[in-house]
Amino acid sequence: MAESDEVVLVLGEQRLTRAQFQDRALRAQAVLAGKGIAKGDRIGVALRNRPQVFELLAAATALGATTVPIAWRLKREEVAYLVADSGAKLVFYDADSAAQMHDFPGMSLEQYEAALGQANPAARSGDMLGNYDMFLYSSGTTGKPKAIERDPIPAEVMARASPSRNGLLDMLGIEAPGEVHLICGPLYHSQPIGFGGMALGAGHKVVMMEGGFDAEACLAAIDKEKVSWITCVPTHFVRILALPAEVRAKYDMSSVKAILHSAAPCPRDVKAAIMEYFPPQAIWEVYGGTEGAMTMIGPDEWRRKPGSVGRPFPPGSEVVIMNEAGEHLPAGETGLVYARAVMKFRYKGASELDSDTWSGDYFTLGDMGYLDEDGYLFLTDRKKDMVISGGANIYPAEVEAVLFNHPAVGDAAVIGVPNAEFGESVKAIVEPRAPVTEGEIIAFCREHLAHYKCPASVDFVEMLPRDPSGKIRKRDLREPYWQGAGRTI
Repeated sequence: MAESDEVVLVLGEQRLTRAQFQDRALRAQAVLAGKGIAKGDRIGVALRNRPQVFELLAAATALGATTVPIAWRLKREEVAYLVADSGAKLVFYDADSAAQMHDFPGMSLEQYEAALGQANPAARSGDMLGNYDMFLYSSGTTGKPKAIERDPIPAEVMARASPSRNGLLDMLGIEAPGEVHLICGPLYHSQPIGFGGMALGAGHKVVMMEGGFDAEACLAAIDKEKVSWITCVPTHFVRILALPAEVRAKYDMSSVKAILHSAAPCPRDVKAAIMEYFPPQAIWEVYGGTEGAMTMIGPDEWRRKPGSVGRPFPPGSEVVIMNEAGEHLPAGETGLVYARAVMKFRYKGASELDSDTWSGDYFTLGDMGYLDEDGYLFLTDRKKDMVISGGANIYPAEVEAVLFNHPAVGDAAVIGVPNAEFGESVKAIVEPRAPVTEGEIIAFCREHLAHYKCPASVDFVEMLPRDPSGKIRKRDLREPYWQGAGRTI
């Protein structure tokens, strides 16, 4: 089979060969250029998991433009913030999200396909698989998302870059062309879209799940496509383990060489159980964020050090623990976790966040932890206020800002509480100033925010606890819910 006939993207029964992808990406480049997109511009992509996401990434990158992944399920005001903040000149969206998108210059999927069919392919400029230029937003804790800015990588460096340049694919044993990668999560998250691009650049076939995660559909895809590696979040493990044993036994998992999980803490019992189901050397964990990776741990290491998130990654990097004075702490002492940056970054329009993040060449994600005598990192405390539900980062301040607009809400605080499936769920604690019900509060939030950000439950109190400076003591609010949950707060 000729290289051009190799299947590179799979979505259900749809299969796209390398030649077809190249042709569509070159036509997409012409479509973008015809819309005035040029070097230095940004486009927004608010599509569900589809091959078009990757061809638009390829087309924009070829023009010297940058792609901003946008969650298709966001509300109009949320999209408006991202479009305005990023400066995206054009937004691509699905028909079912048109109501949120029609205020912005853009193209529906149907309009894009029609334009693609009429476009003449741009001149080919090399392989368009992998090494895409994206403008990503962080999982910070201060209100609305903050864009991460890095100095651009010179084109000649990008051209020479290996898709496994940090050694990850080599370490996992999946560096060779012909491997099969499964995308479980939505492509607007940095993990699925980043590793999907890495897989394409390495010559791997990429299989996508289109809708929300369905555990049995995931296992069926692994079996049918002979998937060799996957990236996922712990919630996916929980849902797989919730399937009846006879359902899990129907599918052959022997093709799986590596499963890389990240984005949220994984309970020890869940990880131990999933390691029993998949091949014994398959489960790896990366700790870090959109800003950069910090540590990684393999299956044998985790069995020796259960609960650890590993040693510094990429190889040659450094993780340290610091106190509030910026002093490095010895093994066994708990403090803020910092890693030496592989590439410096800054938060767009948030210099105060930059100063809280950096200590010299080291950055922190705001987590507390300690290193043991062998240099393995153990996390002890959550980020200050962040709620991570099913691997999605939720900013309490953003939810609180909506709650404060409800006429019956006098004051409010949003916290994460334990949830067996998602790790955490969103809870609002409200001081009412007029009669109001839990259902009314949740419905109001859903009018203004994506559903996954909205409270799943609401508690009402006479007065929220505050310290002498007036700041709400969220640790006190979380404590009753997390007692006995096996995790610090």
